[in-house]
Amino acid sequence: MKKNSNGICLCPLEGIITTISKKWAILIISALGDHERLRFHDLMGALEGISPKTLTDLLKELQKEGLIQREAFAEIPPRVEYYLTEDGKKLCEAVIPLIQWVENRDDIHQKNT
Repeated sequence: MKKNSNGICLCPLEGIITTISKKWAILIISALGDHERLRFHDLMGALEGISPKTLTDLLKELQKEGLIQREAFAEIPPRVEYYLTEDGKKLCEAVIPLIQWVENRDDIHQKNT
């Protein structure tokens, strides 16, 4: 077990960090955190610039990690919705301070320029 200078074991990060460090992963988590459920098309709209393949691949990966859940409805036309699991909600809450830090940092840099 490797520990950082604060005595905290960083081992649990090794598996999940690969997934959540991908370009769109935190944005997907954040978008789902802002809404209870979203359909694929709505996620595409919320994440301007993401390709359908990238979104599909990341949704599968986030689902495999247990951060999101996919629910398919037996309707015509077919309907699929995505939502955060309890772990996904906790991750979303944990990311909020990071987002606030970035916003504050951007404000400071804008004032200095």
